[in-house]
Amino acid sequence: MPPVYRLALPALCLSLLLPCAFSVAAADPAPAATQLAEAKPVERQPLLERSQEEATALERKIPAQEQQQLQAGSDTFLALWKPANTAEPKGAVIIIPGAGESVDWPQAIGPLRRKLPDAEWSSLSITLPDVQSDAIAPRIVEVALTPKAPDTGSKDSTTAAPIEQAAGGEAEVADKVIAETTEEQANADAERIFARVDAAIAYAEQQSARRIVVLGHGTGAYWAARYLSEKQPSQVEKFVMVAAQMPVKAKPELAELTPTLKLPTADIFYMDKPLDRNAALERMQASKRLKASAFSQVALKALPGNTKAEQEQLFRRVRGWLSPLAD
Repeated sequence: MPPVYRLALPALCLSLLLPCAFSVAAADPAPAATQLAEAKPVERQPLLERSQEEATALERKIPAQEQQQLQAGSDTFLALWKPANTAEPKGAVIIIPGAGESVDWPQAIGPLRRKLPDAEWSSLSITLPDVQSDAIAPRIVEVALTPKAPDTGSKDSTTAAPIEQAAGGEAEVADKVIAETTEEQANADAERIFARVDAAIAYAEQQSARRIVVLGHGTGAYWAARYLSEKQPSQVEKFVMVAAQMPVKAKPELAELTPTLKLPTADIFYMDKPLDRNAALERMQASKRLKASAFSQVALKALPGNTKAEQEQLFRRVRGWLSPLAD
């Protein structure tokens, strides 16, 4: 074969192979692209409730021997247990915090749970779930700022009334839907809270508590009162409310619940705040309408600037009210 043809042969073979290689590459996309196309979208983990985030932070600070993970339905929640510092405990006090408060809140919750064991009472403070009914936003009506047309009796003025009536009807329907949604969510909130109180009572019984007392602080006092009114558990012998508050959209009112309680109830409130004082007076008046009411009140004075003395004052009042039960 002449030298010219020998040099041309490799180039001819290469020109024939390159088109085949490009066609194969086009028919078979890159493996990385195929995997990317077949990859499923990443599912985001549901966000933790605020109460869960606070409980997780507390788990790193509180001694492990005080921590208990209790189960209520599908919920697992943090509770703090401190046994009484005596060979013969008088009983257990279940402490229920209010909205925005944790199981070791510096006001009432933490001081009481740590001091009660020295008074021969075990303490169990529990984490409540976030109340979702408070997060339902009310309807906001937007009104256009237009000048008012003179009432001349024209056709335009006669058609304005039906339009306004229709808008008013739609607003009433929206209000009704919001009210029904709020009530439905409030009942769901109550079920979750009641399940946690049930779990706390069951745990106290497992610890052989001779007597069980429920103590609620802030809105926790409302939920505790509603629980005791609706469920009437035979294990609970006394109830203490401290600085009781009403949740935003909860029904019935606290003054309607307290007279229905069939167990001794102490209502500890601070007289310095007019709204709290008036609400406490309403609860006392409601209890006086029933002859068999075992409702009593204790008025405290706030000690601003002296938190330690204020919490000691509260503890002494609670301890003094609990002592007759242990006799």
